[in-house]
Amino acid sequence: MVPLLLVLLLALILFGAGFALKALWWIAVIVLVLWLLGFVARSTGPSGQRGRWYRW
Repeated sequence: MVPLLLVLLLALILFGAGFALKALWWIAVIVLVLWLLGFVARSTGPSGQRGRWYRW
């Protein structure tokens, strides 16, 4: 009975990790798109001035 519970626990952990990693990939893609949009919007500033995207 214990090996069966260990296998079930391992399956649940792997399923949870897979779901979390998939969610993190989607969050990373959304952040990348927002960063690219901000970068493009800053580089085409008013009157042709190029703005700085980073403060450093």
